[in-house]
Amino acid sequence: MLPSKIVKLLTCLLTSLSLPGFSFAINPDSIYIPNIRSARLFDVGNQLSLPVINLQSGDQVELHFDDLDGDVKYYYYTYQQCNSDWTPVNVGQFDYLKGYTQIRITTYRRSSIAFTRYTHYQALVPDKNMFPVKSGNYILKVFLDGDTSRMAFTKRLMVLDGKTTIAAKITQPFTPDLFRTHQRLQFTVDVKNLETYNAAQQVKVVILQNFRWDNARRGIMPSFVRGSVLDYNSPDKAVFEGGKEWRWLDIRDFRLQSDRVLKADYNKTSTDIFLRPDGPLASQRYIYYADFNGMYSMEATRGINPYWEADYATVNFSFIPPGGTPYANKDLYLYGQLTNYNLTDSLKMVFDPAKGEYGTHFFLKQGYYDYTYMVVDRDNSSNRFQVDGDYFETENLYTILVYYKSFVGRYEELVGVATLNSRIDRPGLSF
Repeated sequence: MLPSKIVKLLTCLLTSLSLPGFSFAINPDSIYIPNIRSARLFDVGNQLSLPVINLQSGDQVELHFDDLDGDVKYYYYTYQQCNSDWTPVNVGQFDYLKGYTQIRITTYRRSSIAFTRYTHYQALVPDKNMFPVKSGNYILKVFLDGDTSRMAFTKRLMVLDGKTTIAAKITQPFTPDLFRTHQRLQFTVDVKNLETYNAAQQVKVVILQNFRWDNARRGIMPSFVRGSVLDYNSPDKAVFEGGKEWRWLDIRDFRLQSDRVLKADYNKTSTDIFLRPDGPLASQRYIYYADFNGMYSMEATRGINPYWEADYATVNFSFIPPGGTPYANKDLYLYGQLTNYNLTDSLKMVFDPAKGEYGTHFFLKQGYYDYTYMVVDRDNSSNRFQVDGDYFETENLYTILVYYKSFVGRYEELVGVATLNSRIDRPGLSF
């Protein structure tokens, strides 16, 4: 048997680990139980937005998700404050939260009309009984039965304390081989409202393309410091692949088949939709058309509220590679917000030698979806490219996030957010 002192020490340690303020590293934007679908967090009334609220403003965002078990469960949520790289801050919850440490989600409704039985849960966060009192990055953690170890899913949330002024523009890179395919950001950050003794060390900048975190640019240092203004004018740091306008899928009505649908099987309790085969578009000229920049919107043409009246269908995607042969030593992924921008093994498309095409299927809710295809090197996952090519003319959204940490601070504050579009002319055709 262990000595009594050691037993007491272990007991105290286990107790401390279970306290609400004790933080564990956890992946943001992840789903941990398979019955969760269509988990979304966005600004009120805008599904195509980055979830950002202003500190002490009363701002709220919408949380939505479906439970395919179709019963009623006790879902709760809480917050975990993080630094700019989404690592947990070394403080307890009572330092950054006011009120309770967890809130139960009490608004839910079982699906109606739809063949697929599910329970839709929703909430407006922050709740008046629990809200962040510090700016920065937060992971919204949703879990079962008040037990944080029974995690359902996580989403990113940002709380802004706007203390900086950001001015930015998008230009073509100087490098000849990137001039026609990439987009470069030049911007300045005015930090006169911050106590900065070494601004280059205390201020961090993160740049997102189309609200994606998988290709975020970090570690960008100011090229010049002019008084309180930090000038970011690096020729190669804030540079992104332009990509191409995203492919689209309209399944707002399963019966009214859109141009992307080849056929549909309507069964007594389910629907299977087969899309027309896709192919690479890199050889085609660039054409502008309005898209969702990789995101999707839950919509249904029939019914009143798509959140609990929209149905689900198994959607079958297929892609024909050049020559009908698989990419050598590479994997192909369906890519976009519909896959949470993940490149996990479970999301790989499977090549069928008999048909000469890749295929996969996803269980999707009615709506309008953007997507593309991503080729990834098996030996180096950072070596990847979109099959449709890159063009400087492509319309993209860019978001500049500015973080600040005082010399005595224990966390990084979010002190500036600016979003700009790579083009505002909206042409019909660009050569």
